[in-house]
Amino acid sequence: MNESKPLKITLPPLQITLQDEQQVSLQWLPQNLAAQNPPSSGSLSDSWKTWIAVNQLLKQSDNSILQSMVENGIDVKLALEEISQATNHPYVKAGEQFVQQLQKLESILKIQNQLASLSTQAHKVPRIHRLSRQEFLEFYYVKNTPVILTGIMQKWAALHLWSPDYLQKQYGYAEVEVQAERHTDPEYEINLEKHRKKILLKEYIDWIKQAGSSNDYYMVANNKNLDREEMKGLLNDLDIFPDYLNPDDKKGRIFFWFGPAGTITPLHHDPVNLMLAQVVGRKRIKLFSPQQTPFLYNQVGVFSKVDPENPDLKKYPLFQQAQPIEVILEPGEVLFIPVGWWHHVKSLDISISVSFTNFIFPNHYEWKNPIFGRS
Repeated sequence: MNESKPLKITLPPLQITLQDEQQVSLQWLPQNLAAQNPPSSGSLSDSWKTWIAVNQLLKQSDNSILQSMVENGIDVKLALEEISQATNHPYVKAGEQFVQQLQKLESILKIQNQLASLSTQAHKVPRIHRLSRQEFLEFYYVKNTPVILTGIMQKWAALHLWSPDYLQKQYGYAEVEVQAERHTDPEYEINLEKHRKKILLKEYIDWIKQAGSSNDYYMVANNKNLDREEMKGLLNDLDIFPDYLNPDDKKGRIFFWFGPAGTITPLHHDPVNLMLAQVVGRKRIKLFSPQQTPFLYNQVGVFSKVDPENPDLKKYPLFQQAQPIEVILEPGEVLFIPVGWWHHVKSLDISISVSFTNFIFPNHYEWKNPIFGRS
C-alpha cells in the first residue's frame, strides 16, 4: 500500500502540514521575502532572518527551511550558513524558553478542556429563574461559568415599550453612531475605526425596516450611544439588576445593540465579565470556553480568525477539536458571559440588546493579547 502524501494547507503567514489525522505541523511562510532579498544578494534581510528563527522555534527541520528558502531564490550556501548561525544564536535559544512555556500553558488548557468535556453539563448553559447575589457570585461569577437568568427583567419598561417604531418616534432626531459598510471588510471589527458613521436614528431605523437580513450596518457597543445626552432617556426604561450590578457606575459601562436580522458579532472574547440582556428579537450565541483557545486561531487582539458558522477546516484544522455551546437568547432573558469566554453572536430577528460590565464584584483583568501577523 502506498503511503499517503502529507496534506499541505497554506494560510499566510502559516503553512499547515497534516502528516496524518493526529499530527499537525506549522511553518511560517516567507511573505514576498524573495523580493526583499534577491538571489544575488550576499546577505539575508532581517525579514528572512526572522523567518528562519520563527520556523526553528516552531521545530521545523533544517531541510524544510532550506527547501523553502531555495524555492524563493536564496542561494543554497547562504541559506545553509544562516540556518546554522540561527540554530546556535543566543536570541533563538532564549526564544525557545518562551515557546516551551507557551506550550506548557496550552497543554494545561487542553487537559482542562478534556476533563470538562466529561461532564454531563459540558454542552449546556443552564436557565435559572433568578439567583441571589451570593449564589450568582459563588456558582457562576467566581467559577467563570455562563448562565442564562430569567425573571430578572420584569421591571424593565423597555420590554413593553421598545420597538423600532417607538425608538423612531421618541428618539428619531438623535444623532447616533453605527458601524457602516461592514460587507466591504472581512475584518470590520478589528478595523472598527474605519467603519464609524454618524446618522440620525430615524434614518437608521428606516434602513433597518427595509434591509431584511443584513450585516452591513449595526449599532454596537463600541458606538457608545447610551453615553450620548440625547439617548440617555433610554436608561430610565431599565432596572440595572442591583443584586449584581452597580447602578451608580453607568458611564461607559452600559451598551446598546440595535440592528436587523443577520447582524453578526464575530468570534471573540471580552476582557471583562458581562451581562447581555435581550429586549427585542432573538440572538443565537455560540460559546467556547477559554480552555479551547488553542483551537481558535487567536492571532490579533481578542479575535479569532475562524467563522464558526462556516469554518474553513482546510485553513483552520485545529478548529475541528473545538466544541461550542449554542444557545438562543429570547426577549426577557439575560446571558452572563464570563471573562475570557469566546462567543459568536447572530441576530435572528430585528434585535435590541443591552449589555453591562458594571458588576459590584471586581471586574478588571490584565490581558496579554497577540498581534500575530500585524506590525
